[in-house]
Amino acid sequence: MRPHVARQNDVFKLALPASGEAVYFDQGKASERVAGLALRVRAEGSRRWVFHYRFGGKSQRITIGDASAWSLDKARARARELRVMIDTGVNPADARTAAKIEAAKRPMLLSAIIGSYLEAKKLKFKPRSHASATRYLSQYFKPLHDLPIDAIERRDVAASLQTIAKQRGGVSADRARSSLSAMFAWAIGEGLAEENPVIGTNRQSEDVPRNRVLSDAELVTLWNGLPAGHFADIVRLLVLTSCRREEIGSLQWNEINFAEKKITLPANRTKNGVEHTIPLSDLALRVLESQRRILGHRYVFGRSDNGYSNWGQAKLALDEVVRLEKGPWTLHDLRRTVRTGLGKLGVAPHVSEAVLNHLPPKLTRTYDVNKYEAEKREALDTWANHIRLVLAQAEGANVVTMARA
Repeated sequence: MRPHVARQNDVFKLALPASGEAVYFDQGKASERVAGLALRVRAEGSRRWVFHYRFGGKSQRITIGDASAWSLDKARARARELRVMIDTGVNPADARTAAKIEAAKRPMLLSAIIGSYLEAKKLKFKPRSHASATRYLSQYFKPLHDLPIDAIERRDVAASLQTIAKQRGGVSADRARSSLSAMFAWAIGEGLAEENPVIGTNRQSEDVPRNRVLSDAELVTLWNGLPAGHFADIVRLLVLTSCRREEIGSLQWNEINFAEKKITLPANRTKNGVEHTIPLSDLALRVLESQRRILGHRYVFGRSDNGYSNWGQAKLALDEVVRLEKGPWTLHDLRRTVRTGLGKLGVAPHVSEAVLNHLPPKLTRTYDVNKYEAEKREALDTWANHIRLVLAQAEGANVVTMARA
């Protein structure tokens, strides 16, 4: 006699097979049971309702669903529907395949593609890059979300970019444009889109490379005008280390070695994915030593779960009280300022580039694995010495050279 299921209570009482699978057929009352309905139980614990039938002289079967979601009565009802299809000359397996094909043909909305793209890139993007892509795609291009991806044309993208530029500025529009283009390129590779409508659209910013460098006098004005607080100390460290703002803003206590006077940024915290060691001059070390450590909080600056985050508001407030001679400037201009300053102080170009964690050309990279740690320390000490010198001269001190910082 074949093992069977007669009542709902039987479903999870049936013993699991030692290996492979066991099949229990519906053997309830004649007025209730459905011929061909069975419960397939596997050794690992899964229980699924399966309908066995013959069509065109061949034995076939089709899965109805998991027993945890489908009751015996519900599975019987579905099996009866399948039996009706067979009696009318329709193969349930063919009908299911046709339904899947039809579903695949339905137009996919941009919002769904964006969700899939962001999920696929979650582990491949750095947290900040993923957050930026999410903002650009989910917020900036929201007016396009309800359009099928293949219905989006170049003029739709161009109109959206113009709106973004008016509301948020040309640079933001260009960054959003890059994110959308990358998403479409991914969608094409996944077979979800046929073309990239971003190609051919105009950039919204002037796209002029920045060459803003703060003069020594401006560095003095900035340094002396900085108010107390985390943002001020971050700016001072950017001046002294040439780091990117996020590298200092999200600095963690375990990345600082006070005894060896250095910061070590892991590869996942740098733009080029290469671990970066930053020697600390005495001036930079004092800034870090002055920070109060909060128990249970791993970040040096800020109070959020990701470190310092009040960039925009803090920069606007600083610009209100500190006006530089040559006009507007950005935090990233400080990296260019340090690089230019190191060159003026006689630091070799390859050492200056190492200070900024810029990778050398590929051929050089292959044969030269030197990290130039000693040279970087000497360079940043020389730069800190220069900062102290111009600060002292601004106060009227009669100094020409100072001991290395």
